[in-house]
Amino acid sequence: MATVSSRELTTARAISEAIAQEMKRDERVFIMGEDIGKYGGIFGATQGLLDQFGPERVMDTPISETAFIGAATGAAAEGMRPIVELMFVDFFGVCMDQIYNQLAKNTYMSGGSVRFPVTLITAYGAGYDDAAQHSQTLYSIFAHTPGLKVVVPSTPYDAKGLMIEAIRDDNPVIYFMHKGIMGLGWMTMLKASAGPVPEEEYTIPFGVADIKRQGTDVSIVTIGMMVHRSLEAAERLASQGISAEVLDLRTLVPLDREAIINSVKKTHRLLVVDEDYRSYGMTGEVIATVAETAVDYLDAPARRIAEPDVPIPYSRPLEQFVLPNPDKIIAAVHELVGR
Repeated sequence: MATVSSRELTTARAISEAIAQEMKRDERVFIMGEDIGKYGGIFGATQGLLDQFGPERVMDTPISETAFIGAATGAAAEGMRPIVELMFVDFFGVCMDQIYNQLAKNTYMSGGSVRFPVTLITAYGAGYDDAAQHSQTLYSIFAHTPGLKVVVPSTPYDAKGLMIEAIRDDNPVIYFMHKGIMGLGWMTMLKASAGPVPEEEYTIPFGVADIKRQGTDVSIVTIGMMVHRSLEAAERLASQGISAEVLDLRTLVPLDREAIINSVKKTHRLLVVDEDYRSYGMTGEVIATVAETAVDYLDAPARRIAEPDVPIPYSRPLEQFVLPNPDKIIAAVHELVGR
């Protein structure tokens, strides 16, 4: 654990600082992707890196995701430690073979003789009117792919520690950054987009969830942007006499099932909140974990809030209608506690 810091960074700055520190520490680390050089990345995750490390280690690529993710896979096989940015996770379709069949499987298919330490960073999330092809939350697709680790930070502190851990991991890691918590000037600024981040290097181990708020009446299990929606709901619930615990999973693969079960054993009620689609996603996996190992601790059936299985609308009122929000979380908690 790093020392407490009073210095505040945005999530974007925390990510770029983590990458810079690892590039200084290990000359095998390099980064490539679309607009990640002079522009600093459309979401700010690579700002300042080109000036520090030059174009041989910070490489703007053509618009060919298959080519540069394939190049990262090959470079990793030869001993490098590439970071590659897939600008929007929605674009995974054009390079899925490189991710799904090459990057994820080749360590297994080589009998463990070849490692692929690739960190694939990508942006996800809705709430800013960018419609169905630029707004999705698709991490469950990759969590369903054996061979990949899946990381979803919610705070600047977690973003830095998890990024350093990802770069140092010898396995391929997909690192999801929510556009709404990056701290970008051209988006509505979420207060939680900036927070204390130590200057020194530190790591956060994968598979270790974090209780962002202690509670006794209900466990709200969530990740990413929905951590902040859940914390807002928990604050309002506290004024109504309901104590909600907010558990931030931080990684989907590996998944901290023990933390989920321990929280439910304490509160006896479970609500899972996710920005991903409802069907076949994280919400179902968390509920199944409790149903298989701790169902006797539940005083009420588990509930979940997620996006309905429809493309994300362009219309702002419709987009806001499908997204989870504090009002929906509060209503679900009231049902769980019998209010």
